[in-house]
Amino acid sequence: MKTLPAGFQAHLDEGTTTLAWCWRLQRRDGTVFGFTDHDRVLSFAGTSFEPETGFAASEIRSLGDLSVDAQDVLGALRSDRITETDIADGLWDNATVEVWLVNWQAVSQRILMRRGSIGEIRRGRHAFTAEVRALAHLLNQPVGRTFQYFCDATLGDARCGVNLTSALHRGTSAVTATIGDRRFIVATGLGAFASGWFDFGVVEWASGANAGRRAEVASHTLVSGTATITLMEAPVRPIAPGDAFAITAGCDKRHATCRDRFGNALNFRGFPSIPGDDLVTRYPNETDANTGAPLRPLADG
Repeated sequence: MKTLPAGFQAHLDEGTTTLAWCWRLQRRDGTVFGFTDHDRVLSFAGTSFEPETGFAASEIRSLGDLSVDAQDVLGALRSDRITETDIADGLWDNATVEVWLVNWQAVSQRILMRRGSIGEIRRGRHAFTAEVRALAHLLNQPVGRTFQYFCDATLGDARCGVNLTSALHRGTSAVTATIGDRRFIVATGLGAFASGWFDFGVVEWASGANAGRRAEVASHTLVSGTATITLMEAPVRPIAPGDAFAITAGCDKRHATCRDRFGNALNFRGFPSIPGDDLVTRYPNETDANTGAPLRPLADG
């Protein structure tokens, strides 16, 4: 149960109230926005909450158990605030949200009603609907490791240990020409890397419309010194000839790749000796690979 500030409680007790909802949103890049359903700007706690944004909220769905509470916020797409491009670019993914109830005649009389993060965003032609999830959704995140065949580390992180800043695993160049919206040709700078070296890697854009953004690589081919890079998804902003980028090697999470390409088998974070489903369901047979013997020699003693 919330304890209301004395001044705010006194205002509610008067019967006739002057209340407004305010939303404070902080994107993952640190940019802060304030919105209100009032008809003029309200300012408090270092944030200006702007009207005329088309913001409107649904009822708050709250349950007594640990299921995730949620509220929908409807707003118009505005070029100077929440743009369709920023939404598609992922800048609003998991943005933090504070929902305040404020006496607009005396903004010092206010109470924080809920704190959460942006969940699903549904876009229409001229508007969007954003789901505001309560902090309980963090309890749904997987914790710990999974017993699996493939490595569960991220290439280059502390558990992996591969140095991605090395010239062996990183290249820089610029786009020579584009093919469609997610494939481009690189004539110089990547000729020393064999085909497939950057499969499942990452492109970091250094210039152009996508500067500062990252994209995952689907495939990398090399023919006569000319590289062709295909991204997993088309960037929200178009790729153009001359766009500079850095690209890092990728990993398919297999033990053989970790051992042969990176020489990093000791840090492999999977379990390559797990038998497959077909091996588990088959009967031992001396005439094939499943003889019933141990997959690896047993240690003496």
